[in-house]
Amino acid sequence: MADISIKFPDGKVQAFAEGTTPQDVAKSISISLAKKAVAAKYNGDLVDYLTPLKGDGDIEIVTKSDAAGLGVLRNTAAALLRIALKKDFPGIRLGAASAEEDGFYVDTDKDDQQVSADELDALAVVIEKLAKDKLDIKRISLSKDDALAQAKDDPFSTELIKAVAGDQVPFLQIGDYQVLSDGAQLANTGDVKHFKLLSVAGAYWQGKSSNPMLQRIYGTVFFKDGDLKDDLAKRQEARERDHRVIGNQLDLFFVDPKVGAGLPYWMPNGATIRRTIERYIIDKEVANGYQHVYTPVLANLDLYKQSGHWAHYREDMFPPMDMGDGEMLELRPMNCPSHIQIYNHHIRSYRELPLRIAELGMMHRYEKSGALSGLQRVREMTLNDGHTFVAPDQIQDEFKRILKLMVQVYADFDINDYTFRLSYRDPKNTEKYFDDDEMWNKAQHMLKGAMDDLGLDYVEAEGEAAFYGPKLDVQTKTAMGNEETLSTIQLDFMLPERFDLHYVGADGEEHRPVMIHRGLVSTMERFTAYLTEIYKGAFPTWLAPKQVTIIPVSEEKHGAYADKLAAAMKAADIRVNVDKRGEKMGYLIRDAQTHKIPYTLVVGEQEMANNSVSVRKYGEDEAVSMSSDAFMKEILADIASYSREGDAKGEESKVEKKLDQDK
Repeated sequence: MADISIKFPDGKVQAFAEGTTPQDVAKSISISLAKKAVAAKYNGDLVDYLTPLKGDGDIEIVTKSDAAGLGVLRNTAAALLRIALKKDFPGIRLGAASAEEDGFYVDTDKDDQQVSADELDALAVVIEKLAKDKLDIKRISLSKDDALAQAKDDPFSTELIKAVAGDQVPFLQIGDYQVLSDGAQLANTGDVKHFKLLSVAGAYWQGKSSNPMLQRIYGTVFFKDGDLKDDLAKRQEARERDHRVIGNQLDLFFVDPKVGAGLPYWMPNGATIRRTIERYIIDKEVANGYQHVYTPVLANLDLYKQSGHWAHYREDMFPPMDMGDGEMLELRPMNCPSHIQIYNHHIRSYRELPLRIAELGMMHRYEKSGALSGLQRVREMTLNDGHTFVAPDQIQDEFKRILKLMVQVYADFDINDYTFRLSYRDPKNTEKYFDDDEMWNKAQHMLKGAMDDLGLDYVEAEGEAAFYGPKLDVQTKTAMGNEETLSTIQLDFMLPERFDLHYVGADGEEHRPVMIHRGLVSTMERFTAYLTEIYKGAFPTWLAPKQVTIIPVSEEKHGAYADKLAAAMKAADIRVNVDKRGEKMGYLIRDAQTHKIPYTLVVGEQEMANNSVSVRKYGEDEAVSMSSDAFMKEILADIASYSREGDAKGEESKVEKKLDQDK
């Protein structure tokens, strides 16, 4: 048998007999590596541990501790779930099976009621038996005709088989069972023992809403029991922090399918949080020199053709509306063309620059149904948007000013865990990005130079830029530790060129401004979802929809005193209600804690006689007695300081201190 040359990651090349498996290669390195290995990457492709290798190639042994190794385990778990489904439900039809970053799933369809969450434990017992038997997993090929005959009563498997190129269809032989092959597999079933079938949900066949709705069964699996326990604990924490769950518990918002997916209704509690954020943002921006505007949510389609959105962003836009007279109106996906129109409405002088325009601008984007999620992914959203028009020599100072405003806002919302990412274009992707090398190189160089001059740490990411220019993304951590872009600053030379923007310089000549796009806190929808999960629904006093609830011991005896206290608080703009439901005191106090109201006041005979209140803070077991005047001072200080320790300004963050340094 001929030899093949195999190159290792360290550059070493060694000859092996053709047909050597990754297991043989791992054993040639060390027995301990062979025990830990589960697959290999050969010439970049993930292959089974027992796959005979053909031809020269580069090899990388994949072990149980590698992310790719966990993916192999999940592929095998999905295959065993397919077998378990066929054993328990012989007539079931099987769609896609997939391993993903968060676990694995199998899509199913039945004539009668779909698989329910109550049936997952029984399926798990079948998988446990398959794992315990340590069945060998072998790759076989069936002719396409034989494969189609085997799947004759299953239209979804039939479609998957027809999509396979060539006349041979890869299958897995696992004991007496044959299932379609999906990705690299373990050598046997023995390692599929630390798993959990998690949930069921609907999923459209092939992700298209025009296709049938199937039942998707989700699961997770790990090589170690400790890793599984950690993952399940993390999932439980995620459920407790899920803004959709908390939103229902606290009556913040809802989505009604009668109205449309991705179109949230803000209930009074949620609307109060949103309104507080909006008022805060507007006041903050006006104090920093921004002029707030209102612009139409509709615009002529030609505006978005000129901006480039129609060419580069069309699939995320709603279809144009034909007004019947030749005019085509479009729901706006971005606010920048509207703010350009405001800039262009007057002849501008260099004395007006930087010209800062801001708006809480409503936008509409066509998100696929499967991508919609609570307030995080919606079809109608309101962006905290701003655009600054500057002379080229003002870019550095304005960039610094915007960044400082951003981190001040973060401090007020107690957001401290964030990093910076410079997002560049992918020069090979001329379909997504405008093909103007000079513009891109200039903009990216200036953005990088600004960050370097400020001495701030950042990472660089190719292919993450907006279609019209590079940007600084501020990456935050969600409550579950996932990374999310919360804010952006984008440098734009392109749109001023496309809209022929000018200002009159000190020399009396026309000059081209540069446009800086920025969003401080993303959309109101996404930011509210983010805060809900970060705070776990326990909003700081200044943001809480209800800041105080007052419970009179007896409505008849103490209700008037409670009303008097509430009136004084309302006059001071404190959000307060008097709970007059007449239920038992313990129930009302627990209910206030369940709804995460920052302060619960109980007033009875003693409080009325002393003009005092009994105060219980959210999350605390003991109540404290204080005068009503003292409580008013405490809660007003709490609100004024954004519920932080110390004064309203708080300490400067490390980033703020760097921004304050003279360069």
